[in-house]
Amino acid sequence: MTISCGLDFGTSNSTMGFVGADGVPRLLPLEDGRPTMPSVLFFSFEDRVIYFGRAALAEYVAGADGRLLRSLKSVLGTALFDDGIRVGARAYRFDDILGIFVAGLKARGEAEAGMPLDAVVVGRPVHFVDDDPEADAEAQRQLELAVRRQNFAHVEFQYEPIAAALDYERQVTDERLALIVDLGGGTSDFSVVRVSPLRAKSADRAGDILSTAGVHVGGTDFDRLLSMAKVMPELGLGSQTRDGKRYLPVAPYYDLSTWHRINRLYTAQTLRDLRGTRREAREADKVGIMIELIEDRLGHRLVGAVEAAKIELSDAEETAFGFPVRESQLQTTMTIKDLTAALENSVARIESTVEEALRRAGVGAGDIDSLILTGGSTQVPAIASRLSALFPASDVVRTDVLGSVGLGLALDATRKFGMA
Repeated sequence: MTISCGLDFGTSNSTMGFVGADGVPRLLPLEDGRPTMPSVLFFSFEDRVIYFGRAALAEYVAGADGRLLRSLKSVLGTALFDDGIRVGARAYRFDDILGIFVAGLKARGEAEAGMPLDAVVVGRPVHFVDDDPEADAEAQRQLELAVRRQNFAHVEFQYEPIAAALDYERQVTDERLALIVDLGGGTSDFSVVRVSPLRAKSADRAGDILSTAGVHVGGTDFDRLLSMAKVMPELGLGSQTRDGKRYLPVAPYYDLSTWHRINRLYTAQTLRDLRGTRREAREADKVGIMIELIEDRLGHRLVGAVEAAKIELSDAEETAFGFPVRESQLQTTMTIKDLTAALENSVARIESTVEEALRRAGVGAGDIDSLILTGGSTQVPAIASRLSALFPASDVVRTDVLGSVGLGLALDATRKFGMA
């Protein structure tokens, strides 16, 4: 036997789902019993192994010699796709890179399902590439080819906001106008969609998407902003030189707060520069701790601790932040008020993008019946409260924030291909 499945190949995380004999969609555990796997590959130059997901990130954070590839989806439809990439002595085409990742997902999914996955519905954004229909079509073709090469006999696509709507439509009894808010790690996307039990049965849902809009603001930006506001001052950010004539350089603190820039700090030149800064700094002890942190390559762990504190503020008014660095301890208190202040500009950009989605659809906030929240960053209080204020009359629907698209794609796969 074979079964159909849904594949949510996300920029930050990926999931696979299927519908059981009871008709209920479920996500397959892909890594360490978890249904999500970061969309990341690490090509190790040390043991010649290709690591996936969290294991890939762990190798990178540990400082293993190799090449980390992430945000794979963002290359689709762009000129970079044909350029390919060099990993060590080998040149890879990007369709090969995509194929490696999809093959890894498929193998893990089949191991959990206990049978081959033969047919798949793949999620896609409404626009892979903005304002370029030809590039957008090419992006889907590129992804479809990469998926088919992994022995999927049947491949279909569904829009990601429709997949989220399909998951939600299991509980609706009438027609509703929904705003689907998808806040991921790197981007925030908004879609105005018509949903109903009748529409859920339709094979073509493109006409139900009244508008979309997006902005490149996401969870990793929130982590960086919180770190810059509350943690980096404990390492000297915002302090002056002894003579009071200038402030310490901002760039090292920005890099230390930005996940993909941290490895740039692990150089002899950076340490020489920081030691020079320490000699001139009024708060030299703080810069000294930063030097120790970089010498011990603790940057990624620090960002992870900031992210954990941000998540804690989803359920608590404040949290005590502590991070050990040799004989020292970075300590501060973070509150919801601190987080809200740090994200003020980002939240304003999100709000203006929501308003643009409504304008394109020709509707107002009062016309939205359901506010469907998906993506981990929708749990950030500053975001949730602003959205609730914008749509006071709407029903707020909190989905499986990391899995609703995958669940909806699984439902669509069953509709298109059957149960088995």
